[in-house]
Amino acid sequence: MNMNKVLTDTRPIRLKGRSFLALVLTPELPFEGWLARLDDLAARSAGFFLRRPIVLDVEGLDIDRSQLKELIGELGNRSVRVLGVDGARSSLLGADIPPALTGGREASDFEAPAETTVDADQGKPEAPAHDPEPQPVRTMPSIIISQPVRSGQSVVFPEGDVTIVGSVASGAEVVAGGSIHVYGTLRGRALAGSVGNSSARIFCSKLEAELLAIDGLYKTAEDLEPHLRGQAVQLWLEGDAIVAKTLN
Repeated sequence: MNMNKVLTDTRPIRLKGRSFLALVLTPELPFEGWLARLDDLAARSAGFFLRRPIVLDVEGLDIDRSQLKELIGELGNRSVRVLGVDGARSSLLGADIPPALTGGREASDFEAPAETTVDADQGKPEAPAHDPEPQPVRTMPSIIISQPVRSGQSVVFPEGDVTIVGSVASGAEVVAGGSIHVYGTLRGRALAGSVGNSSARIFCSKLEAELLAIDGLYKTAEDLEPHLRGQAVQLWLEGDAIVAKTLN
């Protein structure tokens, strides 16, 4: 073997930086109850976790490595693949645990709908659906999608508002850091205010959505008031509740 081999290919290895929008799950003890609520969300919004990068935030949880490994296994059984772990003590990490992630940009927490899945909020009176107070105008970047969003497609724009000139099909998804405007039927999933913008809103010409979210608070199809379906609707946040009003 020639130990003095000289590399003649001087082409550099190309290294690129790239940002991805990941969903952060924050499990709660006991894990059995939290997993049951996760199953409920997944059942009411089919495909919500499909092909989505997941980060598990375990900061402050009093657990050991075996409990964390078991939780990751339970998520894997549900086709929820954990990309990395945030907030983990060094004693929780190891070769059998997804790598620790640091430096993520702060964003809103994603929770199951409080109205139907969190026991502590059962019976909580619903916020009145009156017109929201005027808010200061904030200039944000925006994009316009001039064609329908088909099933299986995702439009992700965390920098600002998204306008869809057309419909959003069942199984499709629109994620915006600001507001979402759909000039057609919204049948898929719309997640506005995805990086912590509580003033974001969702507008659509015909509401048939599978799931709606603003600043991490969710409503699924079963949570929507029957009289809103098929109508032109505006949705916004009041406190910890999503409220809606028809635009007709």
